[in-house]
Amino acid sequence: MPEKDPTTPRERYRTQVRAEVKEHAWEQIAESGASALSLNAIAKRMGMSGPALYRYFAGRDELITELIHDAYRSLADALGAASASGADVPGLAHALRGWALEDPHRYFLIYGTPVPGYHAPDEITAIASEMMALLLDAYAALVPDGAATPFGTHLEEHRGWADVHAAPPAALHRALSFWARLHGVLSLELAGHFTGMGFDPALLFAAELDDLLDRGGRGTT
Repeated sequence: MPEKDPTTPRERYRTQVRAEVKEHAWEQIAESGASALSLNAIAKRMGMSGPALYRYFAGRDELITELIHDAYRSLADALGAASASGADVPGLAHALRGWALEDPHRYFLIYGTPVPGYHAPDEITAIASEMMALLLDAYAALVPDGAATPFGTHLEEHRGWADVHAAPPAALHRALSFWARLHGVLSLELAGHFTGMGFDPALLFAAELDDLLDRGGRGTT
């Protein structure tokens, strides 16, 4: 026999309302950006009063945290699934781009301009660290630790962003370059800055990835 749903009707209703609020929030973000997010405007769309909606979200920051958490969790799951299926560095890169193209507004909420006055809680940082660990695993397997460089030495002394990962300095450097350059290309593409330039952004992304791999080696010394 299937297990009974342990939640009460009230809890299920609360979950449904919160989900609907988040749907309207994404619509607002698509229309005006995250900085214009308004619980009162969402309440009006849902035919509720502002005070009634605040029973489901204590304020704008709680709602933004939920949206950011959902976005990060979705991306972490996408990268985790790719990694579990055997994806290497290029596989993770294409999983990232596929996720970003699927919903640019979701991408920009976590990698775009910070929302003024908002500070993400530690749990968000933990999910980001989880994703970075997947990338560091891939680079640690791909890249032998080469000769020390000034920046590599600097990273060895400032590796808090890598949490407790034991990746060597070369892998730290190349994973950080991957993160910075590919997010740069994606952000420009999704913001429409390549529109009218006449080239295929997918090919630019692939070329940047190839360059990163060439500079870091492809599993050779």
